[in-house]
Amino acid sequence: MVSQKVKVKNPTGLHLRPAGILCKAAMEYNAVITFKYNGDNIANAKSVLSVLGACIKSGDEIELICEGDDEEKALHDIVALITSGLGE
Repeated sequence: MVSQKVKVKNPTGLHLRPAGILCKAAMEYNAVITFKYNGDNIANAKSVLSVLGACIKSGDEIELICEGDDEEKALHDIVALITSGLGE
């Protein structure tokens, strides 16, 4: 298991379009990819509804957690995607 905290930078937070981009990227990996938000709440990064339900706003910090055979690459790539603004 690997994890890293990352701040959501895109101005509108994780609304439908960036949530879809995040989920599509997460689906490319075999690892289980989740994130913690607002304390101990956990969302599944491979589920658009789970990501939207987290109500992540711009400036919020989440902790990405990856577990599986490609966890290191998944964590690195998804952190880079989030820090780049998820296409916004």
